[in-house]
Amino acid sequence: MLASIPTEHGLYLAAALFILGLIGVLVRRNLIFMLLSLEIMLNATGLAFIVAGARWGEAEGQIMFMLILTLAAAEAAVALALILLVYRRFGTLDADRLSRMRG
Repeated sequence: MLASIPTEHGLYLAAALFILGLIGVLVRRNLIFMLLSLEIMLNATGLAFIVAGARWGEAEGQIMFMLILTLAAAEAAVALALILLVYRRFGTLDADRLSRMRG
């Protein structure tokens, strides 16, 4: 029988992934990398729900993870469409250059 991982280790991993995604959003200026970092943050919260649900033996953690996956898929579709429009209009995906543009 497989031994389960301790709850603390799963939550530490979720926190590390969330911090990694947050750093990516704050440091990277490319819109696609910012979107990927946001997806990492969403998956980290989903992992935290899964670990917490497994700790208490409840299915709500898995249900919340399915909700997060649905939200992430919708967010990715809309964000990629907007990124494509921004690139076609301005010719760049650099957030700093886009914030300086007017028009």
